[in-house]
Amino acid sequence: MKTYRVIGVMSGTSLDGIDIALCDFFQKEGKWNYSLVDAKTFTYDEKILLKLKKAISFSGLELMLLHNELGDLIGNKINEFLQTIHLDKTQIHFVSSHGHTIFHQPQNKLTTQIGNGANISAITKLPVVCDFRTVDVALSGNGAPLVPIGDKLLFSNFDACINLGGIANISFEKNNQSIAFDICPVNIVLNHYANTLGFKYDSNGNLAQRGKLNIELLNKLNNLDYYMLKHPKSLGIEWINKHIFPLIDSYNISIEDKLNTFCEHIAIQINKVTINSIKKILITGGGTYNSYLISSIKNHLKSEIIIPDNKTIEFKEALIFAFLGVLRVEKETNCISSVTGSIHDNIGGCIYQTTL
Repeated sequence: MKTYRVIGVMSGTSLDGIDIALCDFFQKEGKWNYSLVDAKTFTYDEKILLKLKKAISFSGLELMLLHNELGDLIGNKINEFLQTIHLDKTQIHFVSSHGHTIFHQPQNKLTTQIGNGANISAITKLPVVCDFRTVDVALSGNGAPLVPIGDKLLFSNFDACINLGGIANISFEKNNQSIAFDICPVNIVLNHYANTLGFKYDSNGNLAQRGKLNIELLNKLNNLDYYMLKHPKSLGIEWINKHIFPLIDSYNISIEDKLNTFCEHIAIQINKVTINSIKKILITGGGTYNSYLISSIKNHLKSEIIIPDNKTIEFKEALIFAFLGVLRVEKETNCISSVTGSIHDNIGGCIYQTTL
């Protein structure tokens, strides 16, 4: 029986911090199983948070320096995490790191995740698997979403999995084929407007709940071209900066009204993609803590919504990127062409190993 103990690392577009998860994987009767042993989120300090927010406009040199700086930070936080849980590194097979997405323009065969894997390996003295998206993009795919292979192999007892992160995404099986795509922005937008009122995020959706629905803005959001596209499709911060923020900001309404309207928009878009025979949905990601948003989603959906334990809510993506690393090491497919639109299924990920 093959077993792996892996550190999974995720930094999402909502900039909540670096998620680090200690995960065990083992095969039993030909099926992969997992255990989420321990996990922690390390929040960004204001200095690097500001750099990450502005990185899309950095020069090439500035971006590469940040690439190294983030790699060093991830490496040091992994060491800190392992010291906190009193775990010897010799028990870890490798680190599997998603990195932090700066550019995502698959139509230009471009996707960029920073957080240099070589730096992580040099600091942790562990092998590092990273850079999962670029092979798929080179094969004319979207390079996203990548989580569906993990949903298929680890969470097959649900009809669909939805993650409410910076961007909401969904994965499910249809006619023995994996289907997955980005639904719409979530925390990137909600956090942005909460920030303008001095809050890191809209706790429990209290701000949104105080607001009023703006029907005209809601209709314009729901009629954006992206929502008419067939999958495979994916979203990046560039699209949000170009289409979402200018549209919302063109309305002279309160921040609370903007948040209320956008929560309704999210709920409508999720309902739109789950309306056909999806009965049981697992929902994870930071957005699950927004009780107003969850209430809005439940008001629209007929499906049964399952919200798991807090550890799974917060660290499912880190867990699955750890699993993507396992598949990479096993030389098994970890990126599905029916999901990304690439020429064929592929095995993404670079491996850095700085010690024997």
